[in-house]
Amino acid sequence: MPSGALEGLVVVDFSHYLAGPYCTRLLAALGAEVIKIEKPGTGDGARRLGPFPNDVPHPERSGVFLYLNANKKSITLDLKTAVGVKIAKELIASADIVVENFRPGVMDRLGLGYETLRAINPRVVMASISNFGQTGPYRDLQATEIVEYALAGLLYITGEPTREPLKAGGSLAQYIAGQTAMIGIMMALFDADQSGQGQQVDVSIMEAASDHIESSLAAIGYGGAPSKRAGLRHQSHPWHPYPCRDGWAAIIAGPPRNWPRIAELTGEPRLADPKYATPFQRQQPQARDEIDALLLPWLLEHDKQEIYHQGQAMGFAFGYVATTEDLFKSPQLRARDFFVEIDHPATGPLMYPGAPYQMSESTWRWDHAPLLGEHNEEVLCGRLGYTREDLTRLRQAGTV
Repeated sequence: MPSGALEGLVVVDFSHYLAGPYCTRLLAALGAEVIKIEKPGTGDGARRLGPFPNDVPHPERSGVFLYLNANKKSITLDLKTAVGVKIAKELIASADIVVENFRPGVMDRLGLGYETLRAINPRVVMASISNFGQTGPYRDLQATEIVEYALAGLLYITGEPTREPLKAGGSLAQYIAGQTAMIGIMMALFDADQSGQGQQVDVSIMEAASDHIESSLAAIGYGGAPSKRAGLRHQSHPWHPYPCRDGWAAIIAGPPRNWPRIAELTGEPRLADPKYATPFQRQQPQARDEIDALLLPWLLEHDKQEIYHQGQAMGFAFGYVATTEDLFKSPQLRARDFFVEIDHPATGPLMYPGAPYQMSESTWRWDHAPLLGEHNEEVLCGRLGYTREDLTRLRQAGTV
């Protein structure tokens, strides 16, 4: 019977909001036991982020929290108390991985810095995710997603060249950092298997995001001149989204050998004119405008799905701009079981994005995100040996 690839690994998760929880979401879904440490009473700040079912805010019904914290166990600990820190150290003593995304220096001030944890558990791998990393002149500066996106260079290369820079939707930099942290953790675990020693994985959100603009960095590194925003313009033409009857279709004039068939596909013989025969000819400004004008009537008479399938049938790499509704209906994603239904005691069953990749011999695990402090008794009593009376006293003292 296939099992999770990381089954048997124990993760103590101090992270909150997006980057760290996405990292530990992946670890948990692959079978690791992730014990999430939350602040008593309030928990992870992501519990207060929407969307919420029926737009009614509730700390147990945040769509962001439920997605990012599936399969985890939640315990509450006040890390500003000596007893809370003591319990955290007891958990870390038998853990394989620690993940945190506080500002640099916070874990040290709590008495949970890497050198302290290393003395407790020499094999532990600690991933620290922060805006700019644990070192450097920006180390202690604050940032939000758009600031990270801007400083990483992603904002500069996104958008039309004659307009202001654009940010991609969602929190791309945070999720990139979460994925990067997971990769770093896996490499550190591999090394620990060889050396017997763990290490700290220092993840800068800025660096993780900057790593995704390699072509632009290469332009200045190799050519000496910075790249510019290309927007929807591509060196080949047509090669960008166009409006159609029910949305936007992605029209790609490739592979180049298929261009002569564009006239047959659209029923517009003028597109077969020899003056449009080569990519170089089609990228000239006047040719671009003429081609767009010839394509538009056909596009506006067809739906995006029709354009996609008709183009693909004739060998064109067409696509379409999928809405969220389109994604949920996608036959490709459905065929690969990308979406999973997870039942939650506070929301009932809801659909979530599932596995970002599949493995032939290992399975992904899907269980609901925890209620705040749901696993206090299981972890503190079952794992650490505290009695129920101890747990009652800890609750009365506000430690859990």
